[in-house]
Amino acid sequence: MTDTVQDLIASGAALIVGLALGWAVHSAAGRRGRAREQRFFGLPDGSECVLVTHRDSTSAHWSIPRHDALALLGLASVVENCGAHAEVAPHDTGLQGFGARTEFCVGDPTAHRRLSAHMTNLLPGVTVTQADESGGERGTFTIGGTEYRPEPGALEHVLVARLTAGEGGRPVFLAAGQRPVTHRAAVRHLVRNRAKLARKYGAQGSFCLLLKVVNSQAYGPDVVELVADVTKAATTSGGRASAKATLKEG
Repeated sequence: MTDTVQDLIASGAALIVGLALGWAVHSAAGRRGRAREQRFFGLPDGSECVLVTHRDSTSAHWSIPRHDALALLGLASVVENCGAHAEVAPHDTGLQGFGARTEFCVGDPTAHRRLSAHMTNLLPGVTVTQADESGGERGTFTIGGTEYRPEPGALEHVLVARLTAGEGGRPVFLAAGQRPVTHRAAVRHLVRNRAKLARKYGAQGSFCLLLKVVNSQAYGPDVVELVADVTKAATTSGGRASAKATLKEG
């Protein structure tokens, strides 16, 4: 066997070993990343979760508003990646209490019954102006004494939260916005920044962030800015919002 052939065999063997090691490292990193994602979303292999959304009031049959449907598609990909299974349920269907399985609740808190109930129980420091209230614009958020009014098409707000309560310890994720386009923006922010959020708040920590969607008439859900981390004010009745914006859209 010539030296050239031996060199070729040795080089080929080294390449195969290198590829095998690279694949093993990549696979291990992928498994660790998937495990972190499963912990953050409370979605171990084979688990169940529920996606709770609006009924479209303009339709005679049960259908989901377009932006909410697109938000749910984003969440469905997360559920699939975690190896879990999802049920889609309308907001006005009787569901069990929270904590037994992960829940994603997406919508307008002035019209979404389950979302409104979750906010009353889990975010007592947030009030939302209802359609029949005098003074103030419908959908205005008040957090720690500060009002956040919607300017349709120009500037709208949305809360994105991860909260744990009830038996079982599975999280409830809320995307509560002033218009449907903001719900989609909130879900996109949550999915894109899940690794940052897990590092900042822990795999099982609670948080509530106030986001603003800028010029949705022109840009849709694409231009999103973090207004503040309002976790303390939102989860404490009568609390004051004092946190600074420290997490940027990734």
